[in-house]
Amino acid sequence: MPIMNFIKLALLLPLFAFIANASDILDYIQFGNGGSETAHQLIAQHSKECNGGLGEPARILLPSGEPVWEGGRLAFKLAVDPARQNYATIKLWGSDATKNRLVLFCEGKQVGYRHLGDIDLLDIGSDGAEFPGRFIYKTSPLPLAMTRGKTELHFEIRSYGWTWDYGDTFDKFQRAMTAPSRGLYKVYTQTDACFAPPAVENQGQVPPAPPVRKEPGVEVLSELKSFVNKQVSTMLNSKKPLDQKQMDLLARAYFVTWTTAFQNPTVTLQVVKGLDLLYSAYCMAEAEHKTFNPDWIGVGMAGDATRLLGEQLQPSLDDQIDNGGEKISRRTAFSKMFVASRDWHRQHRRLYSNQTMINDLYGIYLCNRAVAVIDPTNALSESAARRYLYESVGLEPWRDSDPGGDTAPETGGRGWKVGTNYWEVTPKGLTKELGFVGYYGEVILDWVAKIYEATRPADGLPGDEKIKKQLAKMANARAVFRYPSVDDDGFRAMRAETVVGWRDDGHYPGDVTYGERPGRDVSTIFAAAITLDANALGNAQQMFDDEQFFIAIKHQMEKGNNLEVAAGLLNVPFQYELVNSQPASKKRLPMTQGQPDFVFGDEDAGVVAIKNGAEMLYASLYWRANYAVNSLARVHFTTPTVDRIAVVREDTQFTPSGQFYTRPDWITFAFGNGGPKYPGEMHSAHAAEKLPIAKVPDDVKFKPGEENVYAGKADFYTLRYGDYLIGMNLSADKTFEMKPQVEIAEAKELVSGSTVKLDAPLKVAPRSTVVLWFGKTEK
Repeated sequence: MPIMNFIKLALLLPLFAFIANASDILDYIQFGNGGSETAHQLIAQHSKECNGGLGEPARILLPSGEPVWEGGRLAFKLAVDPARQNYATIKLWGSDATKNRLVLFCEGKQVGYRHLGDIDLLDIGSDGAEFPGRFIYKTSPLPLAMTRGKTELHFEIRSYGWTWDYGDTFDKFQRAMTAPSRGLYKVYTQTDACFAPPAVENQGQVPPAPPVRKEPGVEVLSELKSFVNKQVSTMLNSKKPLDQKQMDLLARAYFVTWTTAFQNPTVTLQVVKGLDLLYSAYCMAEAEHKTFNPDWIGVGMAGDATRLLGEQLQPSLDDQIDNGGEKISRRTAFSKMFVASRDWHRQHRRLYSNQTMINDLYGIYLCNRAVAVIDPTNALSESAARRYLYESVGLEPWRDSDPGGDTAPETGGRGWKVGTNYWEVTPKGLTKELGFVGYYGEVILDWVAKIYEATRPADGLPGDEKIKKQLAKMANARAVFRYPSVDDDGFRAMRAETVVGWRDDGHYPGDVTYGERPGRDVSTIFAAAITLDANALGNAQQMFDDEQFFIAIKHQMEKGNNLEVAAGLLNVPFQYELVNSQPASKKRLPMTQGQPDFVFGDEDAGVVAIKNGAEMLYASLYWRANYAVNSLARVHFTTPTVDRIAVVREDTQFTPSGQFYTRPDWITFAFGNGGPKYPGEMHSAHAAEKLPIAKVPDDVKFKPGEENVYAGKADFYTLRYGDYLIGMNLSADKTFEMKPQVEIAEAKELVSGSTVKLDAPLKVAPRSTVVLWFGKTEK
């Protein structure tokens, strides 16, 4: 084997320099303080002063009205270091909530990207109060090329309305700013990645233990049944043929004893009429647009209804229906439709984990199950069809699309360029993609649970045992990413960690989540009810103890009288009865206060979670490096009094390809296309930066500028953040050395719990994580 060459990116700032004082703060401006604003030559537009959290002065930026999507601005000067890596940190009040965006400009150029860039905006807004009653600090790196040789820079903060990430035009993407921004307290410049507020600054008090919610209670299950039956009765009495979603829900309700559809013969009649209409649309080459993402779903929901009601449908399958002027049996017609959907989706698979699960479940597997019911001779064998499910849930390597489709990944075919040994799920149970998947990753538990349900031979019979075990593993891995907080009403709750998720954008704080993340079509205890795994049951029982189960159902029903909600709630009464009847479990979510300290490192997803006393640290080391190695990490670090969110520099080692990626002059990264263009001249502060590309596997076709799961992934990451030094080895066969270079003799290694001497480099073995801690835990 040839000797491997490695490249180490040396930063101007010594990465592991011991922290001597409060973040090496260079300068700061305090908004609302006349002396500070004058000293820093503040120019404010569409702004007003206010007294905010803890009575501190601040400024709020107001809607300007022209353009409607942009609000007030603050321009000022701050000192920077001419030779070292600089950071800008904004101080915000954790009780404020707004979807408005705050964008930092430096020397007239935008710092960070508006959607899915590796350097986030100064503030991307939130769905609610992020850190009630205390301050939060958000940190962004400043481009070295902009600060080198300078001691002062012109800064500007501009406010904007929220953005809809999937908008394909500017008006759809960038929304109006209709309300004031949150309060802006201070902006600091510093040279330390981990911002430490000066001791003289008031951070507020550690809040008392939040109360436990007392209502609603079990009566919500009666409301749930009425809610679902209203939807079911509407479908039973519908004069119009049902669409796919309606057929699927009605077919599943046929087997649920408390619904008006239970063993009701009208269900079969309505499903047959719906299938007839669906086949007619298929003959006319009309897409099925009433399901979400129809190119992922195909006619799979109708396939689910067909396989569930296979016995009930048999008497009508040999009847003749119209086939464009000639007659054809329903059996032949429906088989033709389901086979076409199945085979098209075999040739047009998706790469991202949730997408391939949806495509493989509905587009392939359930269509094949329908064919097996009505026309077995044209069905794939069960093992042949199930292998797509195994690949999508990470039980087998993902084999890309079957030959015969288009070669471009946007339209299908064998074109995703991930090689022959790509797995959708890491060995530790997280979905992989381009790093840790936060908010979007939460839907995975639902889909794996649905995949298991689909493998049941018939209602009530066990499904695939291997998929059930994989579901339990994935539920345990996701449990690490729930942290203690309060709900929107101030009651005790656990929330999903979303800050370090690579596809997340503005979802902090995460939803109240214990098992599955609540959504329209989701059961929050689905995995626990299927697996009866001790950890999953403990998490569900914790949800019951915190009285967050019934309120989650109530919130779901409040989202609208729609089919998706009814579909998600249909089996909840049975699941609740089953889970609630299990013996009490001592298991609780790992980040829960009072649980043991731990370190969780996933060396495939490049993410680490640390509980150390009262401190919680989440970090994505492989952070949005879609095109090249960027040596950036995303960090969320919480103590009882301070919350920090940051993108920071880290050290990386990897095998170089000799190729480079040059950052384009985009202010919106979007889906790798720069997104909708903003009016006027706006330029990126990061444009023209050259990033090295790691060597991709030999069997993967690649050229610079293409998104690739290997091009930006390093073999070894070292991140120094505050009192934590993290070393993560992602390689399968290399050992790396981590050199602390600190002015102390020993430190605690949190993975093993042992104390280690710092007189020599530490060895980090393949597929392992080491975490050194130099500090004292806050209690």
